[in-house]
Amino acid sequence: MDPFTDPLAPPEPASPEYVLHLFITGATPNSTRAVRNIKDICEQYLKGRYELLIVDIYQQPDLAQREDLIGVPTLIKRSPGLVRRLVGDLSDWPRVLKALGITPSGDEATPDEATPYE
Repeated sequence: MDPFTDPLAPPEPASPEYVLHLFITGATPNSTRAVRNIKDICEQYLKGRYELLIVDIYQQPDLAQREDLIGVPTLIKRSPGLVRRLVGDLSDWPRVLKALGITPSGDEATPDEATPYE
């Protein structure tokens, strides 16, 4: 044990398990849906285990140029595992979860599987 470490101090936060970058184009409908969808997915399936960076390519075109984007919105999963790219508004939750390597348990419903309000 390090003599200079306070034993009552909270532990250092671990680095996030999932590192995600979402490239959007301002407040367009597709960009707005993509932001909402990835935030909902992260909060439901990755709570406390992710870092999400949202980049508006209108405000930071140099970042988008470095990524060689073919369309927007684009989600880039940096880690864990292989880098994966998804283009679109991320509304196809099963496809997004599969690309992220997440297998939902039986009691978690995705929006496509959820029962509509009556």
